[in-house]
Parts: sequence; structure tokens; C-alpha cells
Amino acid sequence: MLTDVLIFILSLSLLLFSARVFTQNASEIGKYLRLPEFVIGIFIVGIGTSLPELISGILSVKAGVSSIVPGNIMGASISNLLLVTGLAVVFYRKPIQLGSAYIFIDLHFLVGSFFAFTVIAYDGVIRWPEAIFGMMIFLIYSIYLVKGGQLEDVMPDAEANVYAPPTKAILYLILASVGIYFGADYTVSAIASIAKSLSIPESVIALTVLSIGTTLPELAVNISAVSSGKAEMAIGNVLGSCVFNTLVIPFVVSLYGPISVPEILIYFSLPFMLAAGLLFYLLTQDKKISVWEGLLMIWLYSLFIFKVATQV
Repeated sequence: MLTDVLIFILSLSLLLFSARVFTQNASEIGKYLRLPEFVIGIFIVGIGTSLPELISGILSVKAGVSSIVPGNIMGASISNLLLVTGLAVVFYRKPIQLGSAYIFIDLHFLVGSFFAFTVIAYDGVIRWPEAIFGMMIFLIYSIYLVKGGQLEDVMPDAEANVYAPPTKAILYLILASVGIYFGADYTVSAIASIAKSLSIPESVIALTVLSIGTTLPELAVNISAVSSGKAEMAIGNVLGSCVFNTLVIPFVVSLYGPISVPEILIYFSLPFMLAAGLLFYLLTQDKKISVWEGLLMIWLYSLFIFKVATQV
């Protein structure tokens, strides 16, 4: 099993590094094409940070261990809301102020996306005809972002392109795509082997170890953003990631086959995720997240991990 653990660590590292390279170079290509910064930030960067969950989900279904998918979605969402946000506030050591009205629209879509995912997953299986409803909600969310973002105010100058042809960026993008595929492939295989060795469900490993690993980049980015005075961007990153994970990934992955949702997730983790979304919504109604609320989030996440560990 030690070999499987080592493979898991190395493949997950490759997956996360490749996703980061993919996102950076996709942004460069977006700039060359004179796409608005708003579109680059929301769609290219947002989708890029969710590639590990998406690709590993597709390969999980193909490998016959589809229960990894809902475990990773729930674990990543709970980790983003409670652990990532809580640690960002605690490291910042003062309240995060949320002044933008758009944040509160995002909060509504967050709760709505969690509710939609709960309805889709509650019967123990996710198929594409029902997952398409979640995808439609994401399309509505995307249209709102584009219209609400006032793209005419952020469109780059229409003069001659100041960026050199992104030949190197395209090459890195291709290499990163290969790295993402193989990183996800070996990560899924390692999870299946570790679960078999320990006689525990693959979904539990995805719910805990894998989800924490895939949210580490968001943690680093958010701490840096908050420290730079860009708190709303950090919270927006958390909300956008959760909405994408719960609405888009189930639809895309279910196109490759039905997704199994184990009972251990349905009766505890799924309600906990929904409750975490509602708690996050309530805590941010005063347009700030205090250090004490951050500590509350961290301890609630610790309680979640403890309960999952004791159920195995």
C-alpha cells in the first residue's frame, strides 16, 4: 500500500501542477485574443481550477469507481466553504469585508446549486437527463455573470494586439493537458488500490484526502488575495468553484455513465454540505466574515472530518 500512497501523492501533485500551468497559459491565450479580463477570470481561470475534479471524475466513471465523483464534489465544496475560507480569514487576522452586491447574488446561486445537487443525488444515482437541469442553472448563472460584469467597461483596447503570438503558451497548454490526464488517471487508480487495501469505500478517500488536495491551490490563492486586499475576489473564487463543481461536473461526468452515490454520503455528507452552504449564507449577511467566524468554520470542518473518520 505504501507504493499506492506514493503514487497518489505524486500523481495528485502532477494533476494540480498541470492544472495551474493550463490555467496560466489559457489566460495568456485569452489576452492575445483580447477577451475581457472578467471573462478570463470567471471562465478560463474558474474552469481551470476545477479541472482536477472534472477530469478525475470522468476517469473514475470509466474505471468503474464512479463513487469517487460525488465524494470529491461534496468534499471539495465543504472544504472550500469552511476550511479554505476559515483559514484565509484566520491568516488575515482581521474581518473580511464584502461590499459588492454581486457577492450576494453569488450566494443565492450557491445555495441553489447545493439544493439542486441534493435533489439530483439523493436517490443514490446521477444520470445525465437529470443532471442537465443543474447544467441549465449554471448557464443562467453564467449569463448573469456576463451581463452583470458590464463587459463594455473592461474590454481591452481595440487597437493592434500588444501581445506576441502565444506559441509557447499553446505548447504549454498541450503539455499541461497531457499532465492533467495522466495525473488524474493515476490518482484515480491509486485511490481504488488504497481503498481496496484498507477495505474502505473509495468515496470516503475522495471525500477527505482527495478533496483537501484539490482545494490546496484555492487555499494558497485565497490567502494571497486576502493579504493583497482582494477579499471579494477570494470569496468569489470559493463561490464560483462550488457552483461549478456541483452543477457542471455531475452533468459532464454522467455523459460517460451513471454516477453512484453511496449511502454513507447521502445520509451525512450530503446534508452537511447543504447545511454548510446555508451557514455560509447566513454568516455573510452582515457583509463581513470575522476571525471568530473563521475559527467556527475551521472547527466545523474538523468535526466533519472526525465524523467521517469514525463512520468508516
